[in-house]
Amino acid sequence: MPTRSPARPAKPSYRCAECGWTTAKWVGRCGECQAWGSVEETGAPVVRTTVPAQVREPARPIAEVDVEAARAAPTGVDELDRVLGGGLVPGAVVLMAGEPGVGKSTLLLDAAARVAARGRTVLYVTAEESAAQVRLRAERIGALHPRLLLASETDLATVLGHVEQAGPDLLVVDSVQTVASGQVEGAAGGVSQVREVAGALIAVAKRRGLATLLVGHVTKDGSIAGPRTLEHLVDVVCQFEGERHSRLRLLRAVKNRYGPTDEVGCFDLGEDGIVGLPDPSGLFVSRTPQPVPGTCITVTLEGRRPLLAELQALVATDTSAGNARRVTGGLESSRVAMVLAVLQRRLGVALGNRDTYVATVGGVKLTEPSVDLAAALAVTSAAVDQPLPDGLVAFGEVGLAGEVRPVTGVPRRLAEAARLGFTSAVVPTGSVPEGKAPAGMTVLEAASLADAVAHARLGEPEERRQRGGRAG
Repeated sequence: MPTRSPARPAKPSYRCAECGWTTAKWVGRCGECQAWGSVEETGAPVVRTTVPAQVREPARPIAEVDVEAARAAPTGVDELDRVLGGGLVPGAVVLMAGEPGVGKSTLLLDAAARVAARGRTVLYVTAEESAAQVRLRAERIGALHPRLLLASETDLATVLGHVEQAGPDLLVVDSVQTVASGQVEGAAGGVSQVREVAGALIAVAKRRGLATLLVGHVTKDGSIAGPRTLEHLVDVVCQFEGERHSRLRLLRAVKNRYGPTDEVGCFDLGEDGIVGLPDPSGLFVSRTPQPVPGTCITVTLEGRRPLLAELQALVATDTSAGNARRVTGGLESSRVAMVLAVLQRRLGVALGNRDTYVATVGGVKLTEPSVDLAAALAVTSAAVDQPLPDGLVAFGEVGLAGEVRPVTGVPRRLAEAARLGFTSAVVPTGSVPEGKAPAGMTVLEAASLADAVAHARLGEPEERRQRGGRAG
């Protein structure tokens, strides 16, 4: 048994109630989250000096460590496994964060049922809803299985008792902010309670080799609620995103000790549950029998995953008010304003007194600079009332001098466009080595916006200025 030297008293410590940051003296503003008035005294801690204990098992060479116990087991949800790096590792603790109503509980309930269908026992602890409510959701999405056990509990000790009694292979806790411990003061969701609950669940997961999924709430600014240390304690932090009025949901790994953090999972949230989308490009591209002026297809990268998206632009007739409107949807308004200014100054496209609307299809948000070129071509096409050639995609960053700058992942973008049937692509100069273009794909390199417009066969600048005054 290890022996301990007598404890010696220490000075009182202070802790931030918002993020858990600690300091030796009181301050009016937290040094971590910058919140005012959130630092409170936590009492005088006791500092102990521990005498080294006897080692039960000696250290081994790293090559002799058995890795089979750390192999990831697939959940059956391909898009979730993609983000996790192949599946759930025994003993791993995954924090699933997202806004209310985004579909976190639906996704985890579906994953729990699929794991149970593979012959493993799953314990689903719901602390926000009753067991009957979860059962109704499971019936609606087809997630009923005899090996999926359900418990409605909010007390930490009772939850740990269920774990010891059921001996599951997977534990799901929905959510970590609504479970409380009777040994800690404060209401559920507070900094002390969240830290105690998460610490106890993580200790059980590591001791039993139990894969654990924790649902976490987010604050108004989109960050994960609770102490910041919660993100450091868990092994994987996933962010579930999606617009309330859109069916598309994106799952990203913010932190992952067992796999990459640049993978993105795509899901379609419908009335019958949530379904993975291995090919989500169909949601972002409209289908019209004839080419329409003002539309351009681009290829964006979500992590390492290429996705096709359609940009639509509408340029109205001259406004008599003298104050033209600039409206964007799914794009950064500052980048669109920059593209419009470059088009007007460098190519002479008449946009000064004309209302301009630029938006994406399907509600997808595009923040990558590579969409600049597609936005420029879509606006130019709308201004001259002339459609782009059928089967054309475009991507590249536009500079203030009118140049087209290189972007990353060009081979993957071109391969995805060719797979979906597109036959030509306008790309920055020098992006594709000679002879390396995908089969059936014509690569048109553009060093400037003028080159890109010429490749798109939208006419010369003077012709566009003449058309610009008449186009509606």
